[in-house]
Amino acid sequence: MEPFRIAVTDTAVADLRDRLRRTRWPDAVDGAGWEYGTDPGYLREITDYWATTFDWRAQERRLNTFAQFGIAVDGRRVHGVLERGRGPAPLPVLVLHGWPGSFVQMLDLLPLLTDPAAHGGAAGDAFDVVVGSLPGFAFSDAARRPGLGAVAMAHRFHRLMTRQLGYRRYAVRGSDFGASVAEQLGAFYPEAVVGLHLSGTTPRADDPPARPSPAVRQYIEDVRRWRAVEVGYGGQQSTRPQTLAYALNDSPVGLAGWILEKFRRWSDCEGPDGRDVERRFTKDQLLTNISVYWFTATIGSSIRMYYETEREQPRRPDVPAAWLMSSKDMFPTPREWVERAARVDRWTAVDRGGHFIEWEEPQLVAEDMRQFFRALR
Repeated sequence: MEPFRIAVTDTAVADLRDRLRRTRWPDAVDGAGWEYGTDPGYLREITDYWATTFDWRAQERRLNTFAQFGIAVDGRRVHGVLERGRGPAPLPVLVLHGWPGSFVQMLDLLPLLTDPAAHGGAAGDAFDVVVGSLPGFAFSDAARRPGLGAVAMAHRFHRLMTRQLGYRRYAVRGSDFGASVAEQLGAFYPEAVVGLHLSGTTPRADDPPARPSPAVRQYIEDVRRWRAVEVGYGGQQSTRPQTLAYALNDSPVGLAGWILEKFRRWSDCEGPDGRDVERRFTKDQLLTNISVYWFTATIGSSIRMYYETEREQPRRPDVPAAWLMSSKDMFPTPREWVERAARVDRWTAVDRGGHFIEWEEPQLVAEDMRQFFRALR
């Protein structure tokens, strides 16, 4: 295992600021706000902050306080963070993000899981935490051949956890696409995966039951409404990701506009005056995540995951599984619907925290993980 440190060059930082200052802005409808997409006023505001105030070097130093690694798996580097637990027998747990998040979104969880006794928990609930960057995200190498979707990623992460890191048994926590990879780890490697802790809802309402319950009827209606106005991005990313990649990889403002809209729409940031992404995330948090995509030039490889996963044949896992389901994550998903396609041993319904719940409500996630995995150690 090679220790890894982030070291973006001064040239790259200067190039980013130069591109930000030279943005060729499109026209926009006066007063439209977020109705047509990312709000032009907010994007100009955060772009100015990115170019003049945001301190990448400070964020880089903070990220480098975590024990990062780079390990070759199948000939390609997998990047991540490994923090050892402080307890009598820490349980290894692989923590996986989705899109448009990154390993950055998981870092607030680490002290809560590695040292629970210092954060209101018991030392016996400690974890060895491995935060993995999905292949093609951040500092994990992208694929050069077709086929690296959730199933293939699961095989790669299993080899990471067992062959490279030496864990015989391990738990998995995942949200968004990280949850998809987690489920495939449970499906293909039940002898090694002690359990899954999952979050996130997917806008699919295929093959509804003949007599759906009121909760399922509401879910189906929510999905139809969501698909009509919110998933255009997914259609492009799952069919023609390369066409989109050229623009997003070349324009930092284009990249920010593409990602910021999702953080505003998918997070629990509703208030009396509407949605405000900065109710949940500071500009520095948002821009650190976006800057990781920019400096690693991985937006193209990250969205390609949609294309690859659509063409795989996933399996249903049969290992203990807990679901932490927030009503603020896109739309409420009832347990009975999830159980149509997945095993559910524990169901925790909450009314706070959105799609990036590990970043929005890390204490809530950590406490639920401790409780679920306590009996599986």
